[in-house]
Amino acid sequence: MNPIAIYLVDDHSLFREGLKFLLSGIDTIGTIYEADNGQQFLDGLKTHPVELALIDIEMPVVNGIDAARQALERCPDLKIIALSMYSDESYYASMIDAGANGFLLKNSNFAEVKRAIENVLAGKNYFSLEILQAILKGHRTKSKPHTEQQLTEREAEILRLICDGLSNPEIADRLELSKRTVDKHRENLLQKTQSKNTASLVIYAIKNDYYQI
Repeated sequence: MNPIAIYLVDDHSLFREGLKFLLSGIDTIGTIYEADNGQQFLDGLKTHPVELALIDIEMPVVNGIDAARQALERCPDLKIIALSMYSDESYYASMIDAGANGFLLKNSNFAEVKRAIENVLAGKNYFSLEILQAILKGHRTKSKPHTEQQLTEREAEILRLICDGLSNPEIADRLELSKRTVDKHRENLLQKTQSKNTASLVIYAIKNDYYQI
């Protein structure tokens, strides 16, 4: 595997420089571009295509949510990990809608940052433990969401495997189903739960007690 190119998008230069120094020691990471706001990042993507972007949510000019949405419109295969100082649900809910694949608090240790990058590049999602705990905390203080259509036993089983990070082919092998059947179940899950992507499915599963952390 050739080293990948990534973008660090954050308006705090000291944070960027520290993270860039640490990431430069990872063999699988090659070129590291920097931007201090969302607009600079979007402009840079025109000449510097990358596989992964780590984007702060709160930034001047163009914030991380809008930057992620616009970047994915241009580069649908781009992987995005959102960075935030806060575990407030409104922040990561908006980034999920924008299409982010992972969520890290900015006080995460480097081992977790590396783990998040590995997961996201492998096609999985990653949520820092603090964010998952915030989801659970919010769930406990609210009434349980009403599900318009209850999931079948098979759909619930597949949803749990999705939350475990398994791909459709891996789920098909585990359950001895065809990949086409699993593809259809995932499509039904997205529709039934009104989820836009896999990250949304994970949030749904946790909030509705289909998955425990």
